[in-house]
Amino acid sequence: MNPVQKALWYVENHSRKGISLEQVARASCVSPYHLTRTFAEVFGTSLMRYVRLRRLSEAAKQLSEGASDILSLALDYGYGSHEAFSRAFKKEFGVTPESVRTLADLSLLPLMEPITMTSTQLPKLDPPRVETLPEMSFAGLVERYQSKSPAGIPNQWQRFSALLQHMPLLIDQNAYGICFNFDEEKGEFYYMAGVPVSKSAEIPLGLVRFDLPLQKYAVFHHGGHISEIRSVISAIWSEALSKSGYEPVEKPAFEKYGPEFDGQTGRGGFEIWVAIK
Repeated sequence: MNPVQKALWYVENHSRKGISLEQVARASCVSPYHLTRTFAEVFGTSLMRYVRLRRLSEAAKQLSEGASDILSLALDYGYGSHEAFSRAFKKEFGVTPESVRTLADLSLLPLMEPITMTSTQLPKLDPPRVETLPEMSFAGLVERYQSKSPAGIPNQWQRFSALLQHMPLLIDQNAYGICFNFDEEKGEFYYMAGVPVSKSAEIPLGLVRFDLPLQKYAVFHHGGHISEIRSVISAIWSEALSKSGYEPVEKPAFEKYGPEFDGQTGRGGFEIWVAIK
C-alpha cells in the first residue's frame, strides 16, 4: 500500500478526531512534506483540506437528518466550540449548520465523498540517479497554480518561448520547469518556465530571476511523451521515491528538458529532479 492509500485509510478511520498532518504522516510511514506533496500530486487537493471537507461533509449529513445538538456534533468532529464549527462550515459550504438542519437538503452543498482507495497503474520508473547541482540562476515566467488545475502550464511555456529571442546569453541549451513555494494547506505552488542564465545577466522586462542554491537531487528519467508527465510525477511521489530510500526535503523541485526534447512533438523525454537530504 503506497503512502496516499495509507493516508486515505487513516483519515476514514479517524474522521471524527482532530487529525493532524503529523499523525497521518506517521501512519503513512513518510515525512509530512512527502505526504503533502504526494497527496496533492495524486488527487489534486491538499491532504488537510480533504480531511477538513470530509469531516464537514459527514457532519452536514447528520445535520440534514435532524441532529438535535450542534455543539455536540461540533465536538464529535474535532471542533472546540459551536462558533469554530459554524465558521468552518459556512466558509466551505456558504450556509450555516442551522440552515442545513432546517432545510434538510444537501443537494446544493459541494460535499466531499471518500476518495476510493485503488491500485491505479502508474508508470514504472527506473531507480533514480543522484546528482548535486551547484548554485544556478534562471530567468523565466512565473505563474501560480492549484495542484488540481495545472492545465495552464503548456500555455505558459508557449508565452515564454516567444520571449527567448530577447534573452541574454544562455548558460546551456536546457530548459527548466521549476516548482517552488508549495502551500501544504491550499495545495498551490509557483511554477517557473525558465532557462539558466549567468548571475550577472540582465533580465528582460516581464521576466523574473530565480536562484537555486547548491542542492542534492534524486533524478528520475522518463523517455516517453510529455503528456505523461502528470502520471510520472504521481508515480515518483507515491511509489518510486519511497522505494529509492531517499528522503525529500522542502526545497524546489524541477523538470529538465534537454536539447533532445522537441517542444513541437512533445517527444524526446524529460527528467524530474526532486531535492533530497
